[in-house]
Amino acid sequence: MPIDPTIPAPPAPLSTQVQSLVSFLDHEAQPMIVLDPDYNILAANDAYRRQFGGTGKPFIGQKCYRVSHHYELPCDQAGEHCPMKKAQELRGPDRVLHIHHTPRGPEHVDVELRPIFDEHGAITAYVERLSTVRSASARPSDDGLVGRAPAFNQALAALQRVAPSMLPVLLLGESGTGKELFARAVHATSGRAGGPLVVVDCSGLSETLFESELFGHEKGAFTGAATRKPGLVETAQDGTIFLDEIGDVPLAMQVKLLRLIETGTYRRVGGVETLHANFRLIAATHKPLDAMVARGEFRQDLYYRINAFPIRLPPLRERAGDIALLADSFLRRAAGGMRALNIDPDALAELQRRPWPGNIRELRNVLDRASLFADDGVIRVAHLPEAPALPGPTPKTGGSALDGAPSHVAGTRSELAASLGISERTLYRRLKQQGKR
Repeated sequence: MPIDPTIPAPPAPLSTQVQSLVSFLDHEAQPMIVLDPDYNILAANDAYRRQFGGTGKPFIGQKCYRVSHHYELPCDQAGEHCPMKKAQELRGPDRVLHIHHTPRGPEHVDVELRPIFDEHGAITAYVERLSTVRSASARPSDDGLVGRAPAFNQALAALQRVAPSMLPVLLLGESGTGKELFARAVHATSGRAGGPLVVVDCSGLSETLFESELFGHEKGAFTGAATRKPGLVETAQDGTIFLDEIGDVPLAMQVKLLRLIETGTYRRVGGVETLHANFRLIAATHKPLDAMVARGEFRQDLYYRINAFPIRLPPLRERAGDIALLADSFLRRAAGGMRALNIDPDALAELQRRPWPGNIRELRNVLDRASLFADDGVIRVAHLPEAPALPGPTPKTGGSALDGAPSHVAGTRSELAASLGISERTLYRRLKQQGKR
């Protein structure tokens, strides 16, 4: 009788060592499987069967890469990082972020794989622990981080590594790459998720205002200080502070910020009492802090203190494969539950060709605008604004009237901000001050 290749062969009898391991894993809360050196799934615990085996299809005896990725070849031969291959080379554990097919659809999964050795030192099996990543979606989503491109996954993997620790995190990336969303994801994945996340926009704050906002002030500390006001550091107690655009912190205030980070102590403006802070620090900037340090525009000691774990957020032009996923997500949000919005293939192709100097924020603005013209619920090329001309060399901006703005930029605020080399928030604040909001 011919053998049907689509039906997995019955698994070989488990060794006593592996049987004992499987019995132990069933008491583990996280999904775990046992693999042999040929990628076959030998066993799975209850948590794995509940979270990843709910399709009714058999997976015992199947190749792990077929079940998780629907590949016909191991991950490394399909262009991905294969934790089994790496663990074999290292003769030790390996960890990687993958996108797995699950009963719920594609999901980001943090995979940790450890080899099991026999009495002769040979690898007899592997134990794989899988953790579903909740801080990002590999499918269209109504909120939060969305993406599955390699550059996005690399940043997300770094986030998963650092979030449970107390290390300061420095988010680096162009304006509009989603730094605040990443900061919220770090906070939500950390042990301080139950505490507050306090966002401090450092752009455009004078030295006096920055100190008062951050540390608070006592009654009578300055004209208009009618009552004591707690600062944002106090508000963030037992939580996380996110210093957005930290490159804009005035030099004089950088000394006090460094003291706060190093000693965990501060004083309110006009006060003498030493207060103690307890927070996790996340900072972000679109500016080259290392170059600013070399020019004397940013303190070197503060830079080293906040740069403990830098994460580079990729620009949208490095995530072209995510544009359809992001567009679907933004259109869901724009619809607000009233009616479905779709984008036709030609319009999507046009979006994928654009350079997106304003990154994800610009894409969202373009889709929000286009959705207003899609009377039949379909966004077409005619509904998209013209792609802006790429800005030339960044002009110097010193005047309050934005007199350094290039005359050829006539698109969205994000495009103008990108051409000026400042954040959109800074541009928004300056335009508001001039009555040009």
